[in-house]
Amino acid sequence: MPDPPRFELGRGLSGMPNLGGFGKRILQLAVLLLGMLFLMAGATSIPTGNVGVLTLFGKVTGETLPEGIHLINPLKSVEKLSIQTQSVKESASVPSNEGLILALDTSLLFHLNKDMAAEVYQSIGENYADKIIEPTLRAAIRASTSAHTANALYTNARELVQQQIQDELTKQLTPRGVVVENVLLRDVQLPAMLKSSIEAKQQAEQDALRMNFILQKEKQEAERKRIEAQGIADFQKIVATGISPQLLEWKGIEATEKL
Repeated sequence: MPDPPRFELGRGLSGMPNLGGFGKRILQLAVLLLGMLFLMAGATSIPTGNVGVLTLFGKVTGETLPEGIHLINPLKSVEKLSIQTQSVKESASVPSNEGLILALDTSLLFHLNKDMAAEVYQSIGENYADKIIEPTLRAAIRASTSAHTANALYTNARELVQQQIQDELTKQLTPRGVVVENVLLRDVQLPAMLKSSIEAKQQAEQDALRMNFILQKEKQEAERKRIEAQGIADFQKIVATGISPQLLEWKGIEATEKL
């Protein structure tokens, strides 16, 4: 039985090209294009000073990506969080130990712990500074200033207050993935009358110290002059006692011989 006739695209019709090889090329280009699109969809770039937190269908996977270009599952999303140093400024009215209200300007320098970035994003979110850092800073400032007098805060206790605030913030924020770098106490403003009285007291103390210095210097000068006068008197006494009649006679003989 003879084989049935076979028809190929482009054969048997004059002027029609053979499309078999052309179709293969189209298929190859389509596969290549799909592959490139897949790679592009799975490629992500993490900028300098950031860390990438991976999520899948809105759920944090716990994986993090360092700086650079990475290939990931296209179904996963990347949330980029900064691990660079950031600052929060706080201007607040806080009480002193006596109950006086002071205006305090404070700056906090901090950065995100990259090893806890996924946990921070999952439990707090990307706006963790607004949610936990600022309230904790305000509470630490009030707790520290309420333990000191207004005079101490304005004069010699500023470094101590800074350290107390930093210690409290480190205690509260480190377990939550925030590294406290430094606390800066920029300015302390007292009520005008209290500020004037403190400055007047400081001026009086400076004047008293200056007067004590002058008196001490005068006492030292008087003591020096007394010692000098005593030395001159002792020298004159020694000279007067050492001139005897015999010495005068010898000096006369010497003068006569020279003549």
